[in-house]
Amino acid sequence: MKKSLMMFTLLAATLSGMAHADDAAIKQSLAKLGVQSTEIQPAPVSGMKTVMTNSGVLYVTDDGKHIIQGPMYDVSGAQPVNVTNQMLMTHLNALEKEMIVYKAAQEKHVITVFTDITCGYCHKLHEEMADYNALGITVRYLAFPRQGIQSDAAKDMKSVWCAKDRNKAFDNAMNGKGVQPASCDIDIANHYALGVQFGVSGTPAIVLSNGYVVPGYQGPQELKAFLDQQQKYTSGK
Repeated sequence: MKKSLMMFTLLAATLSGMAHADDAAIKQSLAKLGVQSTEIQPAPVSGMKTVMTNSGVLYVTDDGKHIIQGPMYDVSGAQPVNVTNQMLMTHLNALEKEMIVYKAAQEKHVITVFTDITCGYCHKLHEEMADYNALGITVRYLAFPRQGIQSDAAKDMKSVWCAKDRNKAFDNAMNGKGVQPASCDIDIANHYALGVQFGVSGTPAIVLSNGYVVPGYQGPQELKAFLDQQQKYTSGK
């Protein structure tokens, strides 16, 4: 029994050492490209690691010699599945407490929208919030200042997200009533970085509960029909 336990401990230590060695090789390769990793974890494909960066999601071979940028798809089923975005949903839902939420009374679908208070189509989407909610669509907002996190819009969005009543502050900003300065521990740079990892390049960008990203504005009825269709695909019915 003791011998078996000792062998297991030695094996675990060896595997742990190999993992750290692999990560070191990956970090060294990324450094050559001027990329800093925020998280390294196993990939869906053996012999590779998934690397989270502020520039997007990368897939890197264990030896660090080859790097692929972009989403990975699982095409083994009836419908292609973006496994990269599915993985990112864990990070997205971890920000739930920082989201500005407009909840449907009879919720059927939940979407997360990367938005910018200076974006015309973001304004249009928000103006129709009552219609989305009436169709059973709950809308959750994350900040994605298109001009970058150092822009004036980003500073205003930070104030909105730090307001005592975030929904009211967001409504006022979208209705052109201005933004009252406010500060807090929320860092919308994390929202922005996650948007980049999802491949967001413009707003609004709508993320469905399965990780599928719908770029651009979608009207309430149009979005409801699409969400119903996606739900059928997911359930297999």
